Amino acid sequence: MRFVPSRTVEQQGRLMLHRARHLLIRPQTAVINSIRAYLAEFGIGAPVGRRGVEQLLEVVADTADRRLSKVTRTCLAAFGSQMRALKAQILEFDRRIIAWHRSSATSKRLDAIPGVEPALATALVASVADAKAFRSGRDFSAWVGLVPKQNSSGGKAKLSSISKQGDPYLRSLFVAGPLAVIRYAKIHGARHRPWLTALLARRPTRSLPSRSPTNSPGWHGR
Repeated sequence: MRFVPSRTVEQQGRLMLHRARHLLIRPQTAVINSIRAYLAEFGIGAPVGRRGVEQLLEVVADTADRRLSKVTRTCLAAFGSQMRALKAQILEFDRRIIAWHRSSATSKRLDAIPGVEPALATALVASVADAKAFRSGRDFSAWVGLVPKQNSSGGKAKLSSISKQGDPYLRSLFVAGPLAVIRYAKIHGARHRPWLTALLARRPTRSLPSRSPTNSPGWHGR
């Protein structure tokens, strides 16, 4: 029998910090999209990104701008207040995650891997109760859901897309990490990483394995 190790109280609390942060990002994105959509109905747009949303809120706050009515400004101003409150709470969670990362020796060791950032390192430490429970990096990838589905028959192996049967939050961080490393390499070059140069020469970006050469996942291009 294979027993599943239990997380400690601290690990469960830190994992809750990640989950709460992730949960707040959803309404923040919904509010931002609503602000853009409602102002687009009045023919008012802005560039994509955080600065673009702030430009739209500046239009809302400008009472001299006659393109918006008073009722419209009141509604959009409420959306803006909600967005800023969510952003402040998310930043507070970010500060707590960074503080925990700096106090965890395991998290700092993971952060030394190319492509790993404190967010992924702390999520791993909080999610995995005991890393020795996995016999190999392949077993860990299967637990996360980053291995291809098997459709084999008659001795012929057929591999399809990844199974996506593991932890969706960790999997999203694992996929984003290598892509960030690849984007950085395409802009600044990858001469200091010959393994990445060889990999990009023979594989398209979206089919690359979501792991670093050390079989550890990455999240941030460094």
